[in-house]
Amino acid sequence: MKRLIISILAAFAVLTVSAQRLNMPILGGELSNSAATSVADIDEVMPRMRALGLNTVLVPAYWELIEPLEQSQTNMSSAERRQKSTEGQPMEPTEGQFDFTLIDRTIDVAKRERLHVVFLWFGAWKNSMSCYAPGWFKQDTKRFPRAMTAEGKQMEIASCFSDNVLQADLKAFSALMRHIKERDPQREVVVMMQIENEIGMLESARDHSPLAEKAYQKERWAERYGTDEYADEKFMALSYARYVEHLAKAARQIHDMPLYVNAAMNSRGRRPGEYPSAGPLAHLIDFWREGAPSIDLLAPDIYDTGFKSWAAQYAIPPRPQDGGKVKNRLFIPESRCCENSGVRALYVFGEHQAIGFSPFAIDQASEKETESVTKAYGLLQQLWNGGLLNCKMSWGLLFDQEDCERVIDDDGVTITCRHFFTLPWDPRATDGSTWPEGGAILIRLGKFDYLLAGSGVVASFKTPTEKQQEERKQLGEDGFAEAGGSADWQPQKRFKGKRLGLLSVDEVEIDSGGTMQYLRRHNGDQTHQGRHARIGVGEWKLLHIKLYEY
Repeated sequence: MKRLIISILAAFAVLTVSAQRLNMPILGGELSNSAATSVADIDEVMPRMRALGLNTVLVPAYWELIEPLEQSQTNMSSAERRQKSTEGQPMEPTEGQFDFTLIDRTIDVAKRERLHVVFLWFGAWKNSMSCYAPGWFKQDTKRFPRAMTAEGKQMEIASCFSDNVLQADLKAFSALMRHIKERDPQREVVVMMQIENEIGMLESARDHSPLAEKAYQKERWAERYGTDEYADEKFMALSYARYVEHLAKAARQIHDMPLYVNAAMNSRGRRPGEYPSAGPLAHLIDFWREGAPSIDLLAPDIYDTGFKSWAAQYAIPPRPQDGGKVKNRLFIPESRCCENSGVRALYVFGEHQAIGFSPFAIDQASEKETESVTKAYGLLQQLWNGGLLNCKMSWGLLFDQEDCERVIDDDGVTITCRHFFTLPWDPRATDGSTWPEGGAILIRLGKFDYLLAGSGVVASFKTPTEKQQEERKQLGEDGFAEAGGSADWQPQKRFKGKRLGLLSVDEVEIDSGGTMQYLRRHNGDQTHQGRHARIGVGEWKLLHIKLYEY
């Protein structure tokens, strides 16, 4: 069977401006923090990322390795500097000279491997701290002052209220953007930029340095918002955003591309200062939008439990006060790389029409952890080939042992989706081990016509009246009712209305031209004699499901 998927896409919504400028889904992975600090690192890691099925690699751009070299080294050729770097001899920093050897190598190898790159500017801050600033910056605290606690303790955090800090950071970042434009003028490789990394305050909810106190008093912040730690966090959020806006505006003028900032989550009951407070967190989005209007996306780094809840906070739909514009498209630049990463990727694309997904430190992950990413990205690429990714007629499914069912009402079709282990016959469901997450994208192609792409899920289809009248039965390991029925069983009244049945369930694939290719028919035991469509745990499939009414 062949079918041109693109022919049915007229009803699907177009992407937002940010996504259109990308013109691709980011099926990504972020490198660990020291993975691209030499030419040898880059040469080794990028082909591995391509082999994992990524189309985009998120690569740090380290300020301390870009600006600059000792004066005695400025006359070295790029080849000589590269040789010194690969011999393990670090370049000593001094202000005013730039070396883009690592940036160039990343772009060149990525282009050879047919990969895209998102550079992460590790500038004035990385995970709140100023650890990637050059040595000349770190050592001169008079010129580049530190943030302070209320008790006057200096922190390893540059003060965002210092113009000297801003100008040094801006100068280096602008030089990087100009070089990327020269090296990749059509954005064939470098498709997006992250400005700073997990910006935020630690130890204290806000900066109490003299420059910060002057700005705080000038804003009359205490009179507007109060003096508690949450008011302090709002002050810092606006201040950080204004700082970032300087870099974002410069980037726009030099080499226009999508820009984003990422946030470490305010999780586990922590208070401002116990997490990186004042970063681009969901509860501070209005302050970040006010201070940094040139930023396209605010992005969450999700490592804690409650993945669906964190993702939903950053998938912010249009509001009247925003002129009908999407307030924030979901992009997850960092997520814990684990065996559940693949189904989580499917979920965010299906449920939130995400721009992209990227497990962190994927270069250091085990094969068991990366396998799910490779499998899921293969399915997502097929959907993209067919023009079916990021359409509004889709749902994301993500299940675990506690959250194992979702009921979807779709224009006269009630779809009950569950974790695969809710079926009674798989012994892994009851062997005492924690269930791996199951997840999928469910896409409506037309009336009574669906695609299900994922792993570890089961879906049944009923009319609304049929769903209301369905009998609740305890099933045995063979999938049939237990002898004697259940204690709460009551005689059923006369059935009313129509039912839905499975007309066909076909396992398919979508080729690079967008054509659906038939692989095999699922029926009999594979659909429990027409009761459901399912994809087992550890399997990764694309099912084309057609229904009929009787």
